[in-house]
Amino acid sequence: MSAPSVLIAGCGDVGSRLATQLLASGWEVHGLRRDISRLPKGVIGVAGDLFNKDCPETWPIGAVDYLVYCAAATDHDEAGYRAAYVEGLQHVLEWLDDYGQVPNRLLFVSSSSVYGQQDGEWVDETSPAEAGTGYSGRLMLEAEQIALNSGIPASIVRLTGIYGPGREWLLTQVRRGYRVAVDPPLYGNRIHADDAAGLMAFLLEADRRGVALDDVYIGVDDAPAPLAEVVGWLREYLGVTEWSEDASVRRTGSKQCSNARAKALGWAPKYPSYREGYAAIIEGRC
Repeated sequence: MSAPSVLIAGCGDVGSRLATQLLASGWEVHGLRRDISRLPKGVIGVAGDLFNKDCPETWPIGAVDYLVYCAAATDHDEAGYRAAYVEGLQHVLEWLDDYGQVPNRLLFVSSSSVYGQQDGEWVDETSPAEAGTGYSGRLMLEAEQIALNSGIPASIVRLTGIYGPGREWLLTQVRRGYRVAVDPPLYGNRIHADDAAGLMAFLLEADRRGVALDDVYIGVDDAPAPLAEVVGWLREYLGVTEWSEDASVRRTGSKQCSNARAKALGWAPKYPSYREGYAAIIEGRC
């Protein structure tokens, strides 16, 4: 049996981690990004721009068994999100059509921003995805529908707050004395970048084995937690003894996302909570 092939469109941080995991399992991996010199060793580079309608000259000619659309917005405004998630996906689907390629499955990497819940309630894949007035969640939902209506069997992977090496905003803030309000609790949802990639690799392997996949999965660790708890634990772990007199009351939504659907398939995160994940980052183990 020949090795399955996958095209990762938007092969940045998480996409490169996914590529590395799939290469280790014997997959043929094509990675599309502007600067292919930054792709992991072993990935077949596709130099291209998702924002450009023109098909990349190095587009793979043979079969594309799987497509992972894993783009990131360059500009964090409405136009930037539309270009990255809606128009970019449309471009890739057009390029596939030009070459007569029909993948076995499309994984579209979305975001938990499609959930507008604010009161700390638990959220799963059956919860209403009503993004509210913000453009990010609204455009993600629009892009999800394009994926689901593409004619290719598709699964949406709604990732929560990705952290990992190079994604250390919270660590930096805690070292500077960041303090947050305890009440009401502001729940946060996280997934280590390695686990975000691991979930996608798990779903691809499952589909390859003939496992029936659902339309939507939430990518999150086992332990959503109030931000104040996370900050307090990090402060102690890092040995920070001075912090701001005023607590931040920044409130951008509060919900607790469940990974029960993915775990029911047999997936388990390598870093089940922020404690294991941040400890690995601080100690340089990931």
